[in-house]
Amino acid sequence: MSVFTTYAAIAAGGAAGAMARHASITLVQGWNNNTTAMSGLPLGTWLVNVSGSLLIGILYVLLVERLPVNTELRALLMVGFLGAFTTFSSYSLDTLLLIERGLVIQALIYTLGSVVFCLLATWLGMALTRALA
Repeated sequence: MSVFTTYAAIAAGGAAGAMARHASITLVQGWNNNTTAMSGLPLGTWLVNVSGSLLIGILYVLLVERLPVNTELRALLMVGFLGAFTTFSSYSLDTLLLIERGLVIQALIYTLGSVVFCLLATWLGMALTRALA
């Protein structure tokens, strides 16, 4: 298939994933803020990240290892849908693949670096925007 077809699949999956993320977070946060002792915690985001990580693990084994499917279907589901649903799923898969390849030190560096630098980047973005806006 063409590159255009692959990108179209990613776009379609991304749109669906983004809408699923918003709906899931809205639903869980609405329930959480009204009925649990955990109100105020971002449980919707946590649930999306955990479920997306579970799904990307399942899809990787099924679509890449067991039943290799065409590029467009993998792009639709893994890059598009789960990429928009949660980028944490891609991060989790990348880290686990490093570990499976015996690159444990690199996986630890990637994990620590991702958490620290993403938190710092988020803080910097917020601080700069707050200072300028």
